[in-house]
Amino acid sequence: MTGDLGGVALARPSAGAGVGPLDERFFDLVEARFRRVLRSNPAVATFVGIHSEDHRLGDGTREALLEEIADDRIHLSAVEGLDPVGLSSLAAFERELEIHNVRRELFDADVIRLWERRATALDTAGDALFLLFARDFAPLTERLVSVTARLEALPAFLTQHRTRATVPQVRLWQQLELESAGDMPSLFDEIVAAGRGVLGESDQRRLENAASAARATLVDYEAWLEGTLATAVENWPLGRETYDELIRLRGFDGLDADQILEIGWQQLAEQKAARTAAAREIDPDSEEAEVIDKLKSDHPATFDGALSAYREAMFRSRQHLIDHAIVTVPSDERLQVVPTPEYMRNVVPFAAYFDAAKFDSNPAGIYIVTPSVGNDPRAMREHNYSSISNTSIHEAYPGHHLQLSVGGRHPSLTRLMTNAPEFVEGWAMYSEQLMREQGFDDAPNFRLNMHTDAIWRACRIILDVRMHRGEIGVDDAIRFLVEHTSFEEANARAEVRRYTYTPSYQLSYLLGKVLLLQLRADEQRRQGRKFSLRDFHDTLLRNGSLPVSFHRRLLQNGSALGASTQTGRGMAARAAD
Repeated sequence: MTGDLGGVALARPSAGAGVGPLDERFFDLVEARFRRVLRSNPAVATFVGIHSEDHRLGDGTREALLEEIADDRIHLSAVEGLDPVGLSSLAAFERELEIHNVRRELFDADVIRLWERRATALDTAGDALFLLFARDFAPLTERLVSVTARLEALPAFLTQHRTRATVPQVRLWQQLELESAGDMPSLFDEIVAAGRGVLGESDQRRLENAASAARATLVDYEAWLEGTLATAVENWPLGRETYDELIRLRGFDGLDADQILEIGWQQLAEQKAARTAAAREIDPDSEEAEVIDKLKSDHPATFDGALSAYREAMFRSRQHLIDHAIVTVPSDERLQVVPTPEYMRNVVPFAAYFDAAKFDSNPAGIYIVTPSVGNDPRAMREHNYSSISNTSIHEAYPGHHLQLSVGGRHPSLTRLMTNAPEFVEGWAMYSEQLMREQGFDDAPNFRLNMHTDAIWRACRIILDVRMHRGEIGVDDAIRFLVEHTSFEEANARAEVRRYTYTPSYQLSYLLGKVLLLQLRADEQRRQGRKFSLRDFHDTLLRNGSLPVSFHRRLLQNGSALGASTQTGRGMAARAAD
């Protein structure tokens, strides 16, 4: 990695006049680790908008990963060794967050060790290729040249990843990687097609050769995967002790796994009752399923009409935030709603949101929506008006786009690297209820859609805890999901298989919403008449995507430790996400 990160200068929070004698030492440690992580994981560099690594896939060997673990242990020891007395209040808070982050990552890497029991090379490589398409940070020709370089690196990368499998692999997970290997050539085809008419003759030939070599490598990789099945094992759950420790390290505002499970059951009952009530408001004489079917049939006539409806709902929601002083909306944030490009439709069958990279020079959030895959005649039912409204809140305003736009402005590298899906996903779900409370699209059809999604997320809480404690298997989990959500069995199977290798992630959605509602209620009690809903939201968003327990501390300290936007060093100029 180049020392200047491709011309990007890194920022540091400023403690102002209260700087401590160890502040610079702490921030030096944080920056050194950040640079190391980007060097070892080029896709992460692409994700945050540092493009000096766009031509690389990195070292996929077992030895390289073990070296990362060792380096993180050294880093953690160095950060823990800093006496907080020598740090400013801001740096002391950042130190505790850095310790939280690295302990979490070490637990995943060195205790759970999923990387040792599941082949993940294609997940990493797929993301590395896909990210270069997802954000329009440079002309397509330039991005395709980087894609070509990553394709050329794929054969060595796949070979390197095999060295991680020194223990029996989990059969289910290897079968998932085999499916990915079968799907990957279609992505290569889309990439090659995207280059035609755009790239020069020599660059296009190089891209085609790289894609051809990558396909051949996949055949060999599939054969290796098949070979691992002979000694594969069925056992994938973490078990109660390991899972409970993971929950403790996640910092869910003091909740343990048993309490989280109880929240899941309680939410499932409450959300079902609320959906039934909403259905009765819409049509008291029809069955609930009939009401839902009618709502799905209420959609724009064409996909162009659906895109217009998405844009209209998103920006109507944005204006509602401003008119009702719900949260501050930066004047320079940008969001585009566009059809999914044809070369991406096989890998994005419905929709996706891409927050603008922190360090890109002219970023914009992008919400892409897929018309259909395979010309499915029923695809427009997913773009019904009730769903469009909820999606506009969840994905855009005040959901993911606004939250990530504001949070990304904080100069802390520690906060940038924090993994707290209970806040990111929780905020988006909290936003759905918030907007209904504040009078935006609060008719029963919109509320029914909101409760339908919440039922699914309540099931996720229950299955997350029970599956990873070893209390329920895959088949029973599929039946449970079908029973409570009415998912088609194939959709439920895809959901449950993903749950097996993402412990504690899927419970983050609805749990995060519950935690944020509790935090809001606590702040209302604490501040009394001084409580301002807009100030509460602004403080949360300014402080970034942190665990709710860290947000609680900042609120109780008047957010003085979290709102700093001054920098001790230069930062690449950027607009809002």
